[in-house]
Amino acid sequence: MKDLKQELVSLLGTGAVRPEEPMKGHTTFRIGGPVQFFITPKNTEELVKAITLCRSFRMACTVIGNGSNLLVSDRGWRGTVISTENLKNFNVSQTSIWAEAGVPLARLASQAKEASLTGLEFAAGIPGTLGGALVMNAGAYGSEMKDILLWADVWSPDGIIHRKTARQLELGYRTSCIPKEEYVVLAAELALREGVQEQIKIRMEELGSQRKDKQPLEYPSAGSTFKRPPGHFAGKLIDEAGLRGYQVGGAAISEKHCGFVINKDHATAEDVITLCKEVTARVKRKTGVELELEVKVLGDEVICPAL
Repeated sequence: MKDLKQELVSLLGTGAVRPEEPMKGHTTFRIGGPVQFFITPKNTEELVKAITLCRSFRMACTVIGNGSNLLVSDRGWRGTVISTENLKNFNVSQTSIWAEAGVPLARLASQAKEASLTGLEFAAGIPGTLGGALVMNAGAYGSEMKDILLWADVWSPDGIIHRKTARQLELGYRTSCIPKEEYVVLAAELALREGVQEQIKIRMEELGSQRKDKQPLEYPSAGSTFKRPPGHFAGKLIDEAGLRGYQVGGAAISEKHCGFVINKDHATAEDVITLCKEVTARVKRKTGVELELEVKVLGDEVICPAL
């Protein structure tokens, strides 16, 4: 009887299956211990088969894009991580773009500009993929994925691929029903509008300049670390609590933008979690507001029980 590794190799090929792969090379935080298997399917069909195979072996598995909103435990995770890095097909039509889950948002924004389509400018600087962006309803500068999503094809645990609208996926502020329902985004179509290419280009350059000025792009991070509390801004609350530049080990609150926790100097996941717990506690004491992590945490042990 074959074991899971043999079955995965048989399905995907040796090069697509990496046992005990450190996750620090697969997250924008540049942090994370090894997972039992890190696999890279060539297409959506292989991805679905890999998930089904892992489930048949009762192996925990999760699907990631660019790892731009993920913190992995220093001890790693005894499960399988499936990357969508090879799922990069897309097609631009008259006023929409169809794309697979692994296409970077920045590439889609660039393609939209080339086709003189407006509506994706906000996504040009977001470091994630289309699939990850839908899971968390990524957004910036007043726009979100729910504003442009026409539909998404998602695999569900019943083995069926469903086509869902933004409403059916319950896209809200940095949330969706995708994790709760254990859906996996395979592809989606985005509804855009005809625009003027030069104006689109100028807007993207303006937003890019704002990001460079206001965000600590020179350090590894997972973007905005905390969700925006109703009626407040997380970065402002953290700054008012006197935590600008606050550091634990190699992790720090950015001096440039207090809403970002950065990997300043070879930070560990434990550094990041300890820092986040202290920040949450101090902000709660000072303001009564309880911060909630926007970053997802993956690990074997409970490394962040308070968050």
